[in-house]
Amino acid sequence: MPSPIEDYALIGDLQTAALVGRDGSVDWLCLPRFDSPACFAALLHDESAGRWRLAPAGGGAAATRRYRGDSLVLESEWRTPDGVVRVVDCMPPRGEAADVVRLVEGVSGRVPMRMDLRLRFDYGHIVPWVTHSGQDLVAVAGPDAIWLRTPVPVYGQELSTCADFTVAAGQRIPFVLTYRASHLPRPEPLDTASAIADTERFWAAWMARCDYRGRWPEAVRRSLVTLKALTYAPTGGILAAATTSLPEQLGGVRNWDYRYCWLRDATFTLQALLGTGFIEEARAWREWLLRAIAGSPRDLQIMYGLDGTRRLTEYTVDWLDGYEGSSPVRIGNAAADQFQLDVWGEVLDGLHLARETGLTVDETAWNVQRALLDYLEGHWDEPDYSLWEVRGDSRHFVHSKVMAWAGLDRAVHTVRSHGLPGPADRWAALRDTVHAEVCAKGYDAERGTFTQSYGSRELDAALLLLPRVGFLPWSDPRIRGTVEAVRRELSHDGFLLRYRPDADGSADGLPGGEGAFLACTFWLADALHCTGRTHEAEVLFERLLGLRNDVGLLSEEYDPRTGRQIGNTPQAFSMVGLVNTARCLSGTPISTAARGADQVPVAPGREP
Repeated sequence: MPSPIEDYALIGDLQTAALVGRDGSVDWLCLPRFDSPACFAALLHDESAGRWRLAPAGGGAAATRRYRGDSLVLESEWRTPDGVVRVVDCMPPRGEAADVVRLVEGVSGRVPMRMDLRLRFDYGHIVPWVTHSGQDLVAVAGPDAIWLRTPVPVYGQELSTCADFTVAAGQRIPFVLTYRASHLPRPEPLDTASAIADTERFWAAWMARCDYRGRWPEAVRRSLVTLKALTYAPTGGILAAATTSLPEQLGGVRNWDYRYCWLRDATFTLQALLGTGFIEEARAWREWLLRAIAGSPRDLQIMYGLDGTRRLTEYTVDWLDGYEGSSPVRIGNAAADQFQLDVWGEVLDGLHLARETGLTVDETAWNVQRALLDYLEGHWDEPDYSLWEVRGDSRHFVHSKVMAWAGLDRAVHTVRSHGLPGPADRWAALRDTVHAEVCAKGYDAERGTFTQSYGSRELDAALLLLPRVGFLPWSDPRIRGTVEAVRRELSHDGFLLRYRPDADGSADGLPGGEGAFLACTFWLADALHCTGRTHEAEVLFERLLGLRNDVGLLSEEYDPRTGRQIGNTPQAFSMVGLVNTARCLSGTPISTAARGADQVPVAPGREP
């Protein structure tokens, strides 16, 4: 069985990433890109689907693990009856080829070690042809080739490559796994010590640009490193997560492929990057966004591939049992074809934030926004599937309508404040129409709360974002009532569900449930702070920090009943939420509103 999700650490080279368990096993790695088929897929099945274990022969979990400084160089240390041994793992930033570097260091005594390498291309489906080329081991299958270099003698056993050796105090034994397309020549040998040192220097130089000076520097810096690790360097696109099909409910069917770039993450991600000094990363993400959405606005998708690819056809990999039996395992994501109204507003809000914070925006960018606004004008009143990508019937979701309002609001501000061309008066009139409709149809006056969709009684954690985009001020009683209702009705042991999928009339459309959504719980901490309950917000934030694993990572969700992380990992939305809440609690405004929130139109008879 694979390890618990919280037992995995991440290493990566800014083009792909690997998950390393506390037992020393690399159970997930896609090559050559994040979204390529995995050559180690034990995470979603068992060891027969591919893994690379390097650990003491007696087995067991590492006693301690840590990253070296603000890097992705991972150290795992075992204390055995024979002595102490350390394994150093990293993936140097991509050069000629993709490398996984593993260095065994003897700390004390003499420790028997074992290496078990099981390469299985195409998500565990293809056993490669393995040969020796000089001192190298070469595994080839179709377009893929992997080279293993080590001074330790290796042997074949049951379609795996093994090594048994002993490491003494002061001894260092390297293992380097290199991927290259099978038609290309042998990759150049990599010096292990230099590769590790170069990787440390790269991350130290990158983190030197961080200007966060708040109260939670360690948590914020690790989250930023993780966010950078989920960035596809050639294009600047940022993945939602490094994995596919880790379940939102153990044994359930809510298993999705998150190795793509979601447009709605744009504003949150830009806030986190710009607010901590990483201007170049924010600019690269903004440029990726503009390239991805280029074309007809009616063809806008909620997500794209790493390079802006549009076709993300979803299919199942039926030879994998899924993580702890959670099937199906999905590749691709059918939600890419859904109509989710909020995305138009999210993109416009993100590009507005980029302009307001000084990122250079050219005429082309404004032309793209004009095209998005033209489409939004004609389609804002249509039902959609919400930011949660429900697989039931489409509805008039309140958050979606509010994001349409936000897109129009930002456009009005841009014309009136920056002098760019556009029908500001027409957009302003429509903006106010949308606002009035949401207040009339999306607000339950009897319960004193906004609702998930028009006419429903269900609630939605995304309602906490209404004041964040300036729809109404935090001081408005409707917002305060909504914060209280969401906290009361969606809380699970203090953590927040997105919504209740089992509620009567739910739009969810899937069987089973899910855990508490970590990003939503960060939003709740923000809301508590912004409504004057800072102590409660800080207590909740500290509880969230306590959910991180031993190396500071968070997945998508948390199951309070089992005390386990669930969902894809590490999750960019969770790590961005951590950064932005730390900034919020340190006194940084989180609103993306184009003007003071108290200037937002208020429904007749209701004063803020």
